[in-house]
Amino acid sequence: MSGKPDRNLAMELVRVTEAAALSAASFMGLGDKEAGDQAAVDAMRAVLQTVAMAGTVVIGEGEKDEAPMLYNGEKIGNGAQPAVDVAVDPVEGTALLALGRPNSISVIAVAEEGSMWNPGASLYMKKIVAEKKAREAIDITASPAENLHRIAEALGRKVSELTVFVLDKPRHRQLIAEIRAAGARISLHTDGDVMGALMAAIPGTGVDVLMGTGGTPEGVIAAAAVKALGGGMQGQRDPQVGYEQAALKREGTQVDAVLSIDDLIRSDDAFFAATGITDGPFLEGVHFDRNGGVTTHSIVIRALSGSMRFVRGVHQLNPEHIFGDRHTAEAVRLATS
Repeated sequence: MSGKPDRNLAMELVRVTEAAALSAASFMGLGDKEAGDQAAVDAMRAVLQTVAMAGTVVIGEGEKDEAPMLYNGEKIGNGAQPAVDVAVDPVEGTALLALGRPNSISVIAVAEEGSMWNPGASLYMKKIVAEKKAREAIDITASPAENLHRIAEALGRKVSELTVFVLDKPRHRQLIAEIRAAGARISLHTDGDVMGALMAAIPGTGVDVLMGTGGTPEGVIAAAAVKALGGGMQGQRDPQVGYEQAALKREGTQVDAVLSIDDLIRSDDAFFAATGITDGPFLEGVHFDRNGGVTTHSIVIRALSGSMRFVRGVHQLNPEHIFGDRHTAEAVRLATS
């Protein structure tokens, strides 16, 4: 087999995000971010070992000594070709899950080995995302107002008809003020900018643009989805804490360099899969049916073909067998059988 992907890996990776979502869902609203994340990590790690690939985690949530998080450099898959870079977030929106709020998802992105941007010491990055029709209109170095006018023109709409996804953080006070002054609508979210980028890149979701600063790991994961959808995305490092600034200075990093979508994901063949954990306007969460089954809702995207699929899984499972730390192994077996 060639070292390059010769099939739609995302159709196999959706089993991974399904298992993680199923294992995390019973912690919805319980106020325990760590427990839900732990269950998702355990399930994701176990199912990843069954996928026919030689994967290396390049975007993870922790270092090796801090496992159970999937750590940077961890080898996953069964070792068969293709060799790929992997970016994971077993629960994007752990606070959303713990509080029972919308848009918590399990997500994974894969691309050819050596093709994913390595953020190094960067923890935060400024991002702008728009759909395919407006991908040439965005310019992260321009003002929010200028971007909104250019995007509106590309889409054949008025600025007042655009909706901008922004994380509701103190660092975005000025950004929010400028968007309001330009006349666009704003959808504020406490967490979850991978979902925001996904919605901005897909027409008809109710979100037209994502703007603002979020995590660099989420930025790389989002870039895989946006590239697969043919959308536009740019980023810039945007250090928010002192030790991050100091580390970047030691590295000699040009902080204000503009990162294009092709800088973030250099391969033309990227894969993205996400499964809803809590309900949202774009992906439904895990539903426990009255007949004892469990339903999941996922999206699967491949860049090379431009294909996008929505997958509804109906898992005939007994919840007492599938959730909680001591049941994770059984959950994985049943969810992927």
